[in-house]
Amino acid sequence: MKITENQMPAGRVISLDVMRGLIMILLCAESCLVFVAFEKLNLVQPFALIVEQFFHHPWHGLHFWDLVQPSFMFIAGAAMYISYSSKLKKGVTWKMNFRHVLLRSFKLFLFGVGLHCVYAGKPVWELWNVLTQLAFTSILAYLVINQSYKFQILFSLGLLLLTEVLYRYVQVPGFDHPFLENHNFGAWLDMILMGKINTDGWVAINIIPTAAHTIWGVLAGKLLVSDHPSLYKIRTLMFTGCIALIVGFSLDLLDITPIIKRISTSSFVLASGGWVLIMLAVTYWLVDVKKQMKYAWICTVIGMNAIFIYIFFETVGLQWVNGTIAIFTGSMIHSLTGLSIKITTLVSALSALLAEWALCYWLYKHKIFFKL
Repeated sequence: MKITENQMPAGRVISLDVMRGLIMILLCAESCLVFVAFEKLNLVQPFALIVEQFFHHPWHGLHFWDLVQPSFMFIAGAAMYISYSSKLKKGVTWKMNFRHVLLRSFKLFLFGVGLHCVYAGKPVWELWNVLTQLAFTSILAYLVINQSYKFQILFSLGLLLLTEVLYRYVQVPGFDHPFLENHNFGAWLDMILMGKINTDGWVAINIIPTAAHTIWGVLAGKLLVSDHPSLYKIRTLMFTGCIALIVGFSLDLLDITPIIKRISTSSFVLASGGWVLIMLAVTYWLVDVKKQMKYAWICTVIGMNAIFIYIFFETVGLQWVNGTIAIFTGSMIHSLTGLSIKITTLVSALSALLAEWALCYWLYKHKIFFKL
């Protein structure tokens, strides 16, 4: 991991930094157990329903939280194209940059595997982390980065078709139910790759369908830095997002392919991708077109150190920060005021989130940006 001290480049697509920062704030909040603390409050409706949206759907269905990982992959693709286009102007060739992409993907893969070791408290071989997934999807997206819009769209749809074929037509006894948890092709492949099945239903082969999110991010990045008018960019993002939503939910409602996040079914990839495209269109309109950036910095300061803070809150944060802050917030406040444990637990979680955001703010103010 390398430290640079460069100013934010002029002409940067700020909306991407805002979206990425918002994603990281949400992920950080999850790691600090903010949503768990809210859930334990046993809020009345409709607040309980809102809190429920910040947890993955158990299986067949779609929650807001199921859009976070697709957004992460999508923004990574957009950032990759913008970085690549900038390097091309400086004389860096596709081949020269490919070595950088391979090295970065290798580091992402190592961090992803390493994080599972931290979670388990011992060396393990598990390939379910989003960084491990991104390592593969980045390479795949870069291989077609110079191709036309039409080619990349057809290629991404081909990945979804391949996923459908694998799940439906690879018949292995005990794993021959395409959309049944722990009895599908993805679970069987995990047994081959890792000798185990994820107890929550996640599968490593998600790298194939979710590569579509990274490729669509590349296309979005290409569109955002193009010379097209802003209105054309917004309309294109909105239109393609609506089409993806319609197709994704239609596949689910017609009982063709259910929307299942944990195995990234084609209907899920399309539906989630559609929502991400629409969210980007709205953010781009607000931030880059209307210049509504008064509070954008709250997200930007964490978005510009996204990989660093992700690794930080998944390691040091989980292992030390959360518990340490809880001593001086939750436990102390409970002792001094007599407030309920549920309330002080929420205070502790929010305090940990604020502390980790403040770390990113300090890095941002000192122009320290960690990059792989």
